[in-house]
This record gives sequence, structure tokens and C-alpha cells, in this order.
Amino acid sequence: MRLVIARCSVDYAGRLTAHLPSAPRLILVKADGSVSIHADDRAYKPLNWMSPPCTLKEGSGDDAGVWTVVNKAGEKLIITMEEVLHDSSHELGVDPGLIKDGVEAHLQELLADRIETLGEGYSLIRREYMTAIGPVDILCRDADGQTVAVEIKRRGEIDGVEQLTRYLELLNRDPHLAPVRGIFAAQEIKPQARVLATDRGIGCAVLDYNALRGIEDDKLRLF
Repeated sequence: MRLVIARCSVDYAGRLTAHLPSAPRLILVKADGSVSIHADDRAYKPLNWMSPPCTLKEGSGDDAGVWTVVNKAGEKLIITMEEVLHDSSHELGVDPGLIKDGVEAHLQELLADRIETLGEGYSLIRREYMTAIGPVDILCRDADGQTVAVEIKRRGEIDGVEQLTRYLELLNRDPHLAPVRGIFAAQEIKPQARVLATDRGIGCAVLDYNALRGIEDDKLRLF
């Protein structure tokens, strides 16, 4: 990973145009080719970014200090450096991925064994389907034979939807799997996460832990 802190301006040209005026920012260039620009706020969310596959060209001569990032659709992210304050590269190696707590791991196991919980005609492909950025909890097929990626959380929040979005972007590049749709499954799904998932065409499924374990719920139900 390369970390650059610089005073820079950023211009995006593609389906729309956007401009970030000059300011000190952090630029991350990851091993997968992605480039993202960050301010010192907004938590993890970048101000602008280019997802892989994309190419980065650093200018020379009269264009020295100008980075041009181009993706496969021809969209451009142009970063104009005015002053570089820090520039370093670090080898992070292969990440072991997120280790789920006992409940999430058990939910994954139970849902894989009872994959029809997601709908009639569903069939399991495999658990922990590996991608370049980590394992998808469950990969399965629906009754129509379409590939479905399932991300499982105990409590479903926005970061889980973002994680599933990244998996779907990768999986849909595989002609043997595409088209792949997503299901965000959790015991509880926060309203903001549900809105984001719906906006991105991702389905939501609320999991009943006791029902998956075969234990009847003793709470009264209103039908």
C-alpha cells in the first residue's frame, strides 16, 4: 500500500463531473490498483475514489505532479499535487480476514444447512467462498439458477452492506458466476443499512437464530 499526504486538488470526469478544491489530503493506492482520496473526517468514507481495475499514470515534465487514474469505462480521476508532505509504501501481505464471533459463525453454519430459509428452491454452492478481498459467507443459487452471495452479520449495519457490495463487484466479473445478486442477512438490520441495501439492489433477510436451531419461539406471534 502507498500512502501519500499532499496538498492537492481532485477532478473527476465520467458520468458526471466533480471537483475538490486544493486542500491537504491522504491518498491511498492499494495493491489491487484502487485509488482513494481521504480528508481528516468522515470515518472510513473517501471523498472520491476509483475502484479496480484501473490504471494510474504519474505525469512527468510539464505534467509532473499530476496523477491520472483511468478505469475500464474510461472515467478519469485527475489528482493535481501542489505539495507532497509524505510518500511511503508498505507491504501488508495477505490479510487473514475478519474473524467472526461465535454467533455469526454459527449463523453461517446453520443457514448453510438450511439454505431453503432464503427461499424455496435455493441450493448451496459453498460456505466461505474465497475472493481476492476475503471470503463470502455463503454462495448459493436461487430457484432460477442465479448465483446469490450472502453476507451474514449478527447486527446488520452500513459497513456490512459496503462489504457485500465489494464482494458483488468482484464476483460479477467472473463469467462462470455472473450475474450475481446479494442478500444481506442478520438477526437485526438497522434502518440505514436496509435503505442502502435496497438502493443497491441487495435483498435483506432477518434471521431467527432459534428457528434456525430448531427451537420454537415461545413469544406470542400475531398473524
